Amino acid sequence: MLKRLTQFEFLVAALLLLIICCLVFGAAVMRFFGHPLIWSVDMAQLLFIWLCMIGATRAMRDKAHIGIDLVVRYLPRRARFWLEMAMSVVILVFFGFLTGEGTRLTLMNQERRFGDSGLSYGWVTAAVPAGCVMLGIALIYNMWRAWTQRRDGQSLVYSRSAAEASITEI
Repeated sequence: MLKRLTQFEFLVAALLLLIICCLVFGAAVMRFFGHPLIWSVDMAQLLFIWLCMIGATRAMRDKAHIGIDLVVRYLPRRARFWLEMAMSVVILVFFGFLTGEGTRLTLMNQERRFGDSGLSYGWVTAAVPAGCVMLGIALIYNMWRAWTQRRDGQSLVYSRSAAEASITEI
Protein backbone atom coordinates (compact mmCIF):
# COMPACT_ATOMS: atom_id res chain seq x y z
CA MET A 1 0.00 0.00 0.00
CA LEU A 2 2.77 2.43 0.94
CA LYS A 3 4.65 1.57 -2.25
CA ARG A 4 1.57 2.45 -4.34
CA LEU A 5 1.11 5.70 -2.43
CA THR A 6 4.76 6.56 -3.01
CA GLN A 7 4.45 5.81 -6.72
CA PHE A 8 1.26 7.89 -7.01
CA GLU A 9 2.88 10.73 -5.09
CA PHE A 10 5.90 10.62 -7.42
CA LEU A 11 3.63 10.62 -10.48
CA VAL A 12 1.65 13.64 -9.24
CA ALA A 13 4.84 15.52 -8.35
CA ALA A 14 6.41 14.74 -11.73
CA LEU A 15 3.27 15.88 -13.56
CA LEU A 16 3.13 19.10 -11.54
CA LEU A 17 6.77 19.81 -12.31
CA LEU A 18 6.23 19.11 -16.01
CA ILE A 19 3.20 21.42 -16.11
CA ILE A 20 5.12 24.15 -14.26
CA CYS A 21 8.02 23.93 -16.72
CA CYS A 22 5.67 24.03 -19.70
CA LEU A 23 3.78 27.02 -18.28
CA VAL A 24 6.94 29.02 -17.59
CA PHE A 25 8.54 28.10 -20.92
CA GLY A 26 5.32 28.82 -22.81
CA ALA A 27 4.97 32.18 -21.08
CA ALA A 28 8.54 33.13 -21.99
CA VAL A 29 8.08 32.15 -25.65
CA MET A 30 4.73 33.92 -25.95
CA ARG A 31 6.14 37.04 -24.28
CA PHE A 32 8.99 37.01 -26.83
CA PHE A 33 6.43 37.06 -29.64
CA GLY A 34 4.48 39.89 -27.99
CA HIS A 35 1.55 37.82 -26.71
CA PRO A 36 2.17 37.25 -23.00
CA LEU A 37 0.21 34.59 -21.15
CA ILE A 38 -0.66 36.66 -18.11
CA TRP A 39 -2.24 33.82 -16.15
CA SER A 40 0.57 31.28 -16.67
CA VAL A 41 2.93 32.62 -14.01
CA ASP A 42 0.13 32.66 -11.43
CA MET A 43 -0.78 29.09 -12.31
CA ALA A 44 2.87 28.01 -12.11
CA GLN A 45 3.17 29.56 -8.64
CA LEU A 46 -0.01 27.82 -7.49
CA LEU A 47 1.21 24.45 -8.72
CA PHE A 48 4.66 25.04 -7.22
CA ILE A 49 3.16 25.54 -3.75
CA TRP A 50 1.39 22.20 -4.02
CA LEU A 51 4.52 20.55 -5.42
CA CYS A 52 6.49 21.78 -2.40
CA MET A 53 3.94 20.27 0.00
CA ILE A 54 4.00 16.93 -1.81
CA GLY A 55 7.81 16.96 -1.80
CA ALA A 56 7.95 17.86 1.89
CA THR A 57 5.63 14.96 2.68
CA ARG A 58 7.77 12.55 0.72
CA ALA A 59 10.90 13.83 2.43
CA MET A 60 9.24 13.43 5.85
CA ARG A 61 8.20 9.86 5.15
CA ASP A 62 11.64 8.98 3.75
CA LYS A 63 13.43 10.76 6.63
CA ALA A 64 15.20 12.93 4.06
CA HIS A 65 14.74 16.41 5.55
CA ILE A 66 17.92 18.21 6.47
CA GLY A 67 18.61 17.95 10.17
CA ILE A 68 21.29 19.30 12.44
CA ASP A 69 22.29 16.57 14.84
CA LEU A 70 25.42 18.15 16.26
CA VAL A 71 24.27 17.65 19.86
CA VAL A 72 21.79 14.77 19.65
CA ARG A 73 24.12 12.39 17.87
CA TYR A 74 26.13 12.11 21.10
CA LEU A 75 23.08 11.08 23.12
CA PRO A 76 22.51 7.42 23.90
CA ARG A 77 20.19 5.80 21.38
CA ARG A 78 17.35 5.43 23.88
CA ALA A 79 17.52 9.09 24.95
CA ARG A 80 17.63 10.15 21.31
CA PHE A 81 14.57 8.01 20.57
CA TRP A 82 12.56 9.65 23.37
CA LEU A 83 13.75 13.13 22.39
CA GLU A 84 12.65 12.54 18.79
CA MET A 85 9.27 11.24 19.99
CA ALA A 86 8.78 14.32 22.19
CA MET A 87 9.77 16.65 19.35
CA SER A 88 7.39 14.81 17.06
CA VAL A 89 4.51 15.49 19.42
CA VAL A 90 5.43 19.20 19.49
CA ILE A 91 5.59 19.24 15.70
CA LEU A 92 2.22 17.47 15.42
CA VAL A 93 0.67 20.12 17.68
CA PHE A 94 2.21 22.80 15.44
CA PHE A 95 0.83 21.07 12.32
CA GLY A 96 -2.57 20.97 14.00
CA PHE A 97 -2.39 24.71 14.68
CA LEU A 98 -1.31 25.44 11.10
CA THR A 99 -4.09 23.22 9.77
CA GLY A 100 -6.70 25.10 11.76
CA GLU A 101 -5.39 28.55 10.90
CA GLY A 102 -4.75 27.57 7.28
CA THR A 103 -8.31 26.31 6.95
CA ARG A 104 -9.62 29.55 8.42
CA LEU A 105 -7.46 31.54 5.98
CA THR A 106 -8.61 29.38 3.06
CA LEU A 107 -12.25 30.01 3.89
CA MET A 108 -11.58 33.75 4.18
CA ASN A 109 -9.87 33.79 0.77
CA GLN A 110 -12.44 31.86 -1.23
CA GLU A 111 -13.90 34.99 -2.84
CA ARG A 112 -10.52 36.58 -3.52
CA ARG A 113 -9.18 36.05 -7.06
CA PHE A 114 -5.65 34.81 -7.64
CA GLY A 115 -3.96 37.27 -9.97
CA ASP A 116 -5.21 37.13 -13.54
CA SER A 117 -5.98 33.42 -13.48
CA GLY A 118 -9.56 33.85 -12.30
CA LEU A 119 -9.10 31.08 -9.74
CA SER A 120 -9.94 31.49 -6.10
CA TYR A 121 -7.00 32.40 -3.87
CA GLY A 122 -8.36 29.68 -1.61
CA TRP A 123 -6.56 27.13 -3.81
CA VAL A 124 -3.25 28.73 -2.83
CA THR A 125 -3.95 28.94 0.89
CA ALA A 126 -5.47 25.43 0.93
CA ALA A 127 -1.98 24.06 0.32
CA VAL A 128 -1.04 24.89 3.92
CA PRO A 129 -3.70 22.86 5.73
CA ALA A 130 -3.54 20.07 3.16
CA GLY A 131 0.26 19.97 3.39
CA CYS A 132 0.18 19.97 7.19
CA VAL A 133 -2.28 17.07 7.21
CA MET A 134 -0.10 15.12 4.77
CA LEU A 135 3.05 15.92 6.78
CA GLY A 136 1.29 14.95 10.00
CA ILE A 137 0.24 11.60 8.57
CA ALA A 138 3.79 10.95 7.37
CA LEU A 139 5.18 11.92 10.79
CA ILE A 140 2.69 9.69 12.63
CA TYR A 141 3.70 6.85 10.29
CA ASN A 142 7.39 7.43 11.12
CA MET A 143 6.59 7.58 14.83
CA TRP A 144 4.62 4.34 14.61
CA ARG A 145 7.46 2.60 12.74
CA ALA A 146 10.04 3.85 15.25
CA TRP A 147 7.82 2.76 18.14
CA THR A 148 7.22 -0.75 16.79
CA GLN A 149 10.93 -1.21 16.00
CA ARG A 150 12.32 0.48 19.13
CA ARG A 151 13.65 -2.78 20.56
CA ASP A 152 16.17 -3.18 17.72
CA GLY A 153 17.89 0.00 18.90
CA GLN A 154 18.31 1.30 15.37
CA SER A 155 15.02 2.86 14.36
CA LEU A 156 14.42 6.57 15.01
CA VAL A 157 11.72 9.00 13.90
CA TYR A 158 13.88 11.39 11.87
CA SER A 159 17.22 9.67 11.36
CA ARG A 160 17.71 6.91 8.87
CA SER A 161 19.33 3.68 9.93
CA ALA A 162 21.98 2.18 7.67
CA ALA A 163 19.36 -0.23 6.26
CA GLU A 164 16.91 2.59 5.55
CA ALA A 165 19.60 4.70 3.90
CA SER A 166 20.45 1.92 1.44
CA ILE A 167 16.83 1.61 0.23
CA THR A 168 15.87 4.01 -2.53
CA GLU A 169 12.32 3.77 -3.86
CA ILE A 170 10.45 5.65 -6.53
